This record gives sequence, structure tokens and C-alpha cells, in this order.
Amino acid sequence: MSVTLSATLAANEDIERRRRAGERVLHLAFGEAGLPVHPALRDKLAAASERNGYGPVAGAPGLRAAAAGYWERRGLVTDPELVVCGPGSKPLLYGLLMAIGGDIVLPMPSWVSYAAQADLVGSRPILVPAPPGEGGVPDPDLVAAEVHLARAQGRTVRSVLVTLPDNPTGRLATPESIRRLVDIARELDLVIISDEIYRDLMHDPALPYTSPADLAPERTIITTGLSKNLALGGWRIGVARLPAGAHTLRRQLLAVASEIWSAPAAPVQEAAAYAFNEPMELTARIALSRRLHGTVARSVYERFAEVGASVPEPQGGFYLYPDLSHLRLGGSAEITKILLEEHGIGVLPGHAFGDDPAAARMRVAVSLLYGETAEQRMAALTSHDPLRLPWIADALDHLSTGLKELTLVRH
Repeated sequence: MSVTLSATLAANEDIERRRRAGERVLHLAFGEAGLPVHPALRDKLAAASERNGYGPVAGAPGLRAAAAGYWERRGLVTDPELVVCGPGSKPLLYGLLMAIGGDIVLPMPSWVSYAAQADLVGSRPILVPAPPGEGGVPDPDLVAAEVHLARAQGRTVRSVLVTLPDNPTGRLATPESIRRLVDIARELDLVIISDEIYRDLMHDPALPYTSPADLAPERTIITTGLSKNLALGGWRIGVARLPAGAHTLRRQLLAVASEIWSAPAAPVQEAAAYAFNEPMELTARIALSRRLHGTVARSVYERFAEVGASVPEPQGGFYLYPDLSHLRLGGSAEITKILLEEHGIGVLPGHAFGDDPAAARMRVAVSLLYGETAEQRMAALTSHDPLRLPWIADALDHLSTGLKELTLVRH
């Protein structure tokens, strides 16, 4: 088996190396939330720092109860016994792939680690394009044919994955697409894995949001964590909500967890329990984060649109997915190389997300534009007009200049 470094991590290391060498590179390639830790969470972590026992494999009872409450406030009655915690939602997704087995249907494009994890566990991903203008969900009109074809070839297809809202496109699948996918999943007896780690970062909280668990609770697993909404990526904590009655799956997942991570870090679990209980100070912080991500993402979207890129307007998280194919500079590898080496703009190529390599699409992450220091990032978070802050304005000007130079030279 040949395993390579994650494309996002590899790009991050390359850009940091270039910066250390004195190059000016606008870092738009890494999905870090880019914001400081809330002081209340630091206090909770410090207070629990002497807790050095392993604890239950499924996670501390207090954290599982808090996560159950989080979902119940979103209309999903949840049994804490069917909540499993892990050191990030990424390991949980890996454990679920092992526990469920079989091949998996993925949207195209989709987060780089989904297909990579499937390969690691011996599952062959089936990549199905998202419906036009959407992201994070394989087109329900295409899923059935792909699954029937795979099964006719002797393959065992057991699951389908969605991301709501999506990484890399920043788009949210419509309620209608989710309804249609749920119908197909029932017809084909597929488990639905719904990665909802960006749910709390919808730019417009009033936008209709449908989780597959709202419509098919008997077959939907939800994963989430605190790395995006509260910028705790380095703390590594995630939770999974299993369907009612999925006790066999729970046992299988815990067996996998017991051999890989044993238990999440005990002090982090204490802080996470506090976070999932959603005290007012943390919901206020998430609201500010949502506002900042949306403001900067829309501004970056406008800059790509100005040079003729085909780019869906981002709806959640801190990503967008422009297409510069109209410049006829080659595919995703070629366009990202030109942007980095000639214009100092670092992005990730679309082919890293399973997209067509011939298309000049790329994922752009805006969250590292908020500042180099905690003071700058906090200023960005609390500003009513973050686009006017000098370091953000300078970064956006660098982007605009690079894109305009790219367009002028190639025309």
C-alpha cells in the first residue's frame, strides 16, 4: 500500500517552507479555523489538566451527555449511549469506515481524506458528482446507477457520505437533494454518514438546513467536532451520533477505537463537554466567527468573480471553489502551480479532492487571512468591518493583483 501525506498538510508545509525562505505567499490552502481559543475553554482545560487516566473508550459520560444535548437542541433526540467520542472527527470517520466495511459512495469533489481513508481500509470509493450548484452530496439521480453497477461487478457497497455544508465548495446541499438521497439510501440499504462539522458556521443561519438524520434517523450517522466552530483543531476532539438501535455498530466502532486511540484526552473531554453544552459566551463566539468567515469568504469570492472565474457563492465554512478554466492554462495542477510560483498565491488543486484534473478548479480557504498574531485575529473577530483592517486589506489586495496579472498576461 502506498500512502502519501495529506494534500492539505503537504501544501501547508510547502507554503511555510517558502515563507521561511523569504517568499511572500498568500496562504489560502489550509483549512485551519484561524481564530484564538476562547478564554473559558482554556480555563476548563487547565482545571482538568490533572486528569490523566484513560477513561471509557466511548468517551466520558459528561461529554456524551453534552453532545446528545447539542443534537437534541437541533431536533434530534439522542441517546448518550449511542454517542462515541474520539480524538477528532477524522479518526472517528476512519473508525466508522472500518466498522461498516464495504465500499462507499462519495460526492465529487469531496474532502481529501475521505477517499484516502477508504483506500487505507481497503474500501474502493465511488465518486459521484454533486448536483449542479451544490456541494457535499452525490447527485441522487446518479447514485443508484453507480451502486447497481458496482454490485453487478461483485462489489459490496454499504455506505454513502455527505458533508453539510461542504468542504471544498462551501456550498450547502438543498433539502430536496437530501430527501432524494435518503430515498435512494433506503432503496439500496445504504448507511448515510453525514459530516456536519461546519454546521454551526452557516453564513446565513436562516438558510434551510436538512440533515439526513432528520429524514432517515434509522440509517444516519452524524460526525462533528470543535475544530471549526470553536477553532480547536489542535485539541483533537470529535463526536459521532449513531442511529437508534445501532448497538452492533457501536461495539464494532469501539473495538476499532480501543486498538487505535484507546480514549480521547481526558482534559480535552472536560473542555469539550462545556462547549457542547453551548453556554452563551461560546454561542456568541461562534456567531462572531460565522460573521467573519462569511464576510471574508464573500470578499474573496468577489475577487475571483471579477476576473471571470466561475465560482459558486460560498454559503458556509471558510471555503470557496473557483474555476479558472476560461484562461486555458491547463488543469488544476497547472493553475495552482502558476498561482503559487508566479503570483505568490497558495491554493489546493481540485484533483486533490477527486475532481477532474483537466479542469482548472481549486479550493480556496480564507481563514488564515485573519492575522498572524492572536491580537490581530481577535481584532478581526470583533471588527464590524474586518475588510478594512490593514493586514486583511493588504492580503485581499495581493490576491486581486495576482489574479488580475494572471488574467492580463494570459490574454
